[in-house]
Order: sequence, then C-alpha cells, then structure tokens
Amino acid sequence: MRKYIVLYRAPITAVERFAQVSPEEAQQGMQLWFDWKEKLGSSLVDLGMQLGNAVNVAQSGVRKVDSDIVGMSILQANSIDEALELVKNHHHLRWAKGAEITLLEEMPIPELQG
Repeated sequence: MRKYIVLYRAPITAVERFAQVSPEEAQQGMQLWFDWKEKLGSSLVDLGMQLGNAVNVAQSGVRKVDSDIVGMSILQANSIDEALELVKNHHHLRWAKGAEITLLEEMPIPELQG
C-alpha cells in the first residue's frame, strides 16, 4: 500500500464558508465528512483537519502568504488510480465554486528504506 496526501483547495477558508451557511447546513456538511470516512474505512489513514495561517520559510526569512489549501487528509491505496477513485466524486468539489483536490503520492526513498 502507498500513502497519498489529499490537499483540499478552495478560494475561501472553512471559517468563511461556515459563516455563509445556517447551522443546519453546516451540520449537513459535517455529515458528508462522516459518511466519506465510513465509506473509505481503512483506506483513510487520517481524516485530517482544516488548514490556515500559511507561512513560507526560506533562507532569506519567513513570510506570511496566501494559500488556497484549506485542508488535508491522508489515504492509502495500491495505486494512484485507486486513490483517485477514492476522491473522484468527493463532496469538497461541490463545497465552493473553484474547489479542487490535489492528490500527492508519497514517494519512497530507497536509500532510507531499512
């Protein structure tokens, strides 16, 4: 099994999105996450969390930056195609106009393998 990082991208943060909906709509949105977690079972390594307060760190210093990455999860699957099937119809894609998912495959480094 390989691990995959799922980055949820959107033009607004979760805090901004929740401020736009009723408590009932917010609860329905959370239920979609619980349903997805149940559907994936052991393929979902870490449901993740919303992300924010992005900073870039470089030799020249640290600076606050804007980021459209609003959350993350970690999956495991046998292949990138299998991982794509797990996120292909993810409810995040309907969460806000312009919402996207970036899927990154963990690449082993043979020299660091035991």
